[in-house]
This record gives sequence, C-alpha cells and structure tokens, in this order.
Amino acid sequence: MREILPSKLWLGNAADARDVEGMMKVGVEAVIDLAIEQLMPTLPRSLVYCRFPIMDGQQSSPSVLPAAIEMLVSLLNKGVSTLVCCSAGMSRSPAIVAGAVAIFQGGDPDTRLREVVMGHPHDVSPQLWQDIRCVCAEMRGKKHL
Repeated sequence: MREILPSKLWLGNAADARDVEGMMKVGVEAVIDLAIEQLMPTLPRSLVYCRFPIMDGQQSSPSVLPAAIEMLVSLLNKGVSTLVCCSAGMSRSPAIVAGAVAIFQGGDPDTRLREVVMGHPHDVSPQLWQDIRCVCAEMRGKKHL
C-alpha cells in the first residue's frame, strides 16, 4: 500500500485490502475494491466498502467506470481517507486513482497517471486507460464535480 495524496489516498492490491491492521494504522476509512476476480475481503463494519468489478479490457457495463471514479472523487471531496485496490495494484487501481486525481485536483489524466506510477511496477491496460480518459473528459463537462 502506498500513499498517493498525504493522509487521504492510498493505492494497493488485494493483499492490502485484507490487511485491516495496516489500513487502521494509516487511517483508512474507506476501501474501493476494483478486483473482479478476487473474493471480497473481510473488513470491520466501521470501514466503508465499495466494490466496482472492473476488467482490464473492454468493460461489460459502461456505467461501472464512471461510478468508480465518481465515488473516489466524492470521497476525496469529503475528506474520507481511502484505499483503492485491485488484484495486483498495477493496472486498474493506478488508472482509477489517476483519473480521479485528475478530476479532484485538476490536470491532464495522462500526466496524473505518470505521477501515480512513477518509480513503481505498473501495467495499465491501454483499453482501460482510453476508457478512463473518456470518462474524465465527460465528467469535466458536468458542473457538480
């Protein structure tokens, strides 16, 4: 688990989502789980848990990506410390985090993705990233975000 925004946003993998002690230690209040192939972790009732089953390629449901990004942006806007995780923490979670940070703080999604993955192993699916870039462009057109 690594910190992306100080005390507010962490990026991780399925093992991090099961490490309740580690999450509590850094103050995580919510978990956004993107791992379609993993079992849901057993978490304390005090944590907010959101599951968005995302694939690395073409999405079966076009509403899932926007919902995941909107949820993360909403949690960040409300100051809720959040862990975003997928199976290995190398594709879906950095992509969703980068898209949400681009909406939350502004900036180009491609630049935000480079910042999120810099110095860390990553393997972001080109199809997934293209879809997230489109979602970000659409979200920027909405006034409520």
